[in-house]
Amino acid sequence: MMYTNLPERGMVFWPVGTGDSTTIVIDDRHVLQVDIRDMVAADDDGAVVAPVIDRLAETLPRLDEDTPYLAAFALTHADLDHCGGFGDLLDSDIVIGELWATPRLWREVADGDTLCDDAERFHQEAKRRVNATLKAVAAGGEPARGDRIRIIGYDIDRKDHPYAELPREYFTYPGESITTIDGEDVSDVFEAFVHAPFRDDCAGERNETSLAMQITLRDGETEGRLLLFGDLSYVTLKKIFDYSESHDRDAQVTWDVMLAAHHCSKQVMYAPDETGKEELKRDILDQFERHANEDAYVVASSRPFRDADNVGDNPPHLIARDRYEEVVSNKVLCTGEHPTPDAPRPVVFGLEPGIGLCLAELEELEEAERAGVSKSTRLIAALGATAFAVGTAWAAKRTQRRGTDEVREAVHQARGTDAAPAAPVGFGSSD
Repeated sequence: MMYTNLPERGMVFWPVGTGDSTTIVIDDRHVLQVDIRDMVAADDDGAVVAPVIDRLAETLPRLDEDTPYLAAFALTHADLDHCGGFGDLLDSDIVIGELWATPRLWREVADGDTLCDDAERFHQEAKRRVNATLKAVAAGGEPARGDRIRIIGYDIDRKDHPYAELPREYFTYPGESITTIDGEDVSDVFEAFVHAPFRDDCAGERNETSLAMQITLRDGETEGRLLLFGDLSYVTLKKIFDYSESHDRDAQVTWDVMLAAHHCSKQVMYAPDETGKEELKRDILDQFERHANEDAYVVASSRPFRDADNVGDNPPHLIARDRYEEVVSNKVLCTGEHPTPDAPRPVVFGLEPGIGLCLAELEELEEAERAGVSKSTRLIAALGATAFAVGTAWAAKRTQRRGTDEVREAVHQARGTDAAPAAPVGFGSSD
């Protein structure tokens, strides 16, 4: 599909190796970031992973001439490949209006679990915002921009944590929708329907407590729907679809774009049988297909696929890609391969009035970035037209912001001082 002007709202999936960074452009003022993986590898000459924070800082809406504004940041769960670089985001000039957090981090901290540094920074920021909100409410007001927080999900130990004292409007539970961003009503153009985390899973494995949402963007009568599942596997995904179908919520699992859970992991559709042998679970694939709109796409936020899967390989898995391509007519779009593995660009979808979510072509993005278009359209174009093999320019900027000691420490945290990179920093890199 070709069109003269890019739509005013859409979504951007960043090439960040095997990890998630999704930017949702709601309008010319409101942008939602779901997870982040801003990698040290992006500092390297010839890197083919995105310096997400720097690009956001350049292109986000402005509160004033010098202050980029991110309306909301949502963390699906606290794995490093979903929150890596969050500390840098906090330390940047970007103002995050509202933070969306699940109760899971409070539980992990209370249990004495070890968090990566960025997860710890996220948790400390969430606690700060809880305290700021409680203080503002006690004074008869509302929290200021930059202090707002939303707690998504339920934990049976909530009474042990200060966030339990927040008024009800600061909580969202599975089965409810979010239509405000940073205190402003955006219901005419945006809705986030929350599927998970479920109360029964609150003490389970971290991946199975991932925030799961259906994002709906609207332009008049036209809608486009995105499913985000974090790192959920078959059991929890099946619960989401079964519950939705049995409670007349088919519309809430309808999709045009699905971000493949756990970076295109086979655990989405393969699970142990009664004997412990791995078997294909055709039922979840049938549900994916049943609720997919025409011309639906699956996006794998991952490094390029290997030529073959071996036992014990981490995602992405070829076998999962093959199963997804049985569900939809389009090929799976891999962020590490789009349009080519040696020069990836963000995968961008725009909401085209009268049509729906459309995959944007690189030429359209580059042309729209140069043209006199609306602010939100220009934002989508600027993000999507980003080229990442830019060498020393990004490195110089980031060294100024972070300093070489911080960069070296981040490298050590990510992969160990002498170890090979955990994610590709150039075409042909391997585990």
